[in-house]
Amino acid sequence: MMKLKKKPSDSRTILTDLVLPGETNHLNALFGGELLARMDRAASIASQRHSGRLTVTVSVNHVAFTHSIRIGSIVTVEAAISRAFSTSMEVYIDVWMENIYGERTKATEAIYSFVAVDENGRPVKVPEIEPETQLEKERYDGALQRRQLSLVLAGKLSPHDATELKALFTELENS
Repeated sequence: MMKLKKKPSDSRTILTDLVLPGETNHLNALFGGELLARMDRAASIASQRHSGRLTVTVSVNHVAFTHSIRIGSIVTVEAAISRAFSTSMEVYIDVWMENIYGERTKATEAIYSFVAVDENGRPVKVPEIEPETQLEKERYDGALQRRQLSLVLAGKLSPHDATELKALFTELENS
């Protein structure tokens, strides 16, 4: 039986690895595509932990490469569910790089969407999520706005029906 609510920490996934020469570009920095694949693997594990099902990547909604990751760096990809909808889950990913002196810097942030599926590839319901920390609550609240924006841009939701987005713009106008 599926647990009704889970915490983001239940899905938290941490992958740590080195940046090796064959994974770098001509500037000796990790290829963006290599990092995207690592993030996809961590997000996949997090979504499977949350749903207890097989999951598939639906979209890469946002990626911000803020610092290049140099050869020899230790890379840590942290992924956790930020919000669960009916069958889909938003996975928030933070990527940290660490140099040989142990100094850690946030290098990348990303948001992926996954859907839980049955053995025939059909979407199945996922447990709700109950955020605990302030950061988890902020990411949880923002997920609905991000989802509505994606649906409006895809033509699957009328801007009139995007209540969370409308509230955000109303709040901005009043400040």
